[in-house]
Amino acid sequence: MTPAEILIKKFKKIKTLPHIVTKLAQLINDENSTLQDFEEVIRLDPALVARLLTLVNSSYFGLTRKVDSISRAVALLGMKNLHNIAVTDALQHMLRSHSGTTEFSPQALWLHSAASGICCKMIAERIFALNGDDAYLCGILHDIGLIVVMEADPEVFLKLIGQLEPGGPSLVVLERELLQTDHSAIGYMLAQEWRLPEAIADAIRDHHADDLVDVAPHSPTGILQMSEYIVQQLHFPAIKEGLAMTLAPSLAAHIQDNVEEYKVLAEDLPEELEKTKNMYGG
Repeated sequence: MTPAEILIKKFKKIKTLPHIVTKLAQLINDENSTLQDFEEVIRLDPALVARLLTLVNSSYFGLTRKVDSISRAVALLGMKNLHNIAVTDALQHMLRSHSGTTEFSPQALWLHSAASGICCKMIAERIFALNGDDAYLCGILHDIGLIVVMEADPEVFLKLIGQLEPGGPSLVVLERELLQTDHSAIGYMLAQEWRLPEAIADAIRDHHADDLVDVAPHSPTGILQMSEYIVQQLHFPAIKEGLAMTLAPSLAAHIQDNVEEYKVLAEDLPEELEKTKNMYGG
């Protein structure tokens, strides 16, 4: 087994995304699945039912009439949005179970992941007029590999955090030295295992790649890397402030060419993140 596979195996013994999340992903990838199929899966998880009804009736969605049935909630939210809510909820609960240390805050990683998901969705929809659901999933899950390392090898994880300093070796470099793999590669393997679209898996694998010269700005990889850059500028770091990040020349040029649109997007992001924090209870 590879080092990444060993860590994932350990992680699964401790904690993993609920079975329902992977089942919903399978339904999304099945062109013959229906909303009724989704409803039947969701009914198996009473906690998720309660969460979905709470969310769909929250101010975030701004509906005028109360939704009190699963079928109506599913119809209103749509399959991909529903899957993304289930993933976000599961991810938040994973990180909530950790108290953290003076060096690392699980809450900060949650906020970084949520901000990245929201920013990816905003870029996809506002800048490129694309459906933002896949982009959101890409952003919310891009650091899932960090959670795997944190759960599977907490001693090495804390050692990584301790060695990570502005101006020093990057997180990926340190991971490869200590683990012989990195969180991007781990996230890629999980994305493939969960049968996420290949473009999303590739973006998760490449979100720290600094050797990509000609990245298409509208691609999932391009959107995720630009989102990471914006989120860092807005002080929502995954681990520590001040860590260097460079953009591929094609992405830097694209942002420069559309700088006014990106300024507005960056100004709106904290408010959108606040809505999400309220929706998921912080």
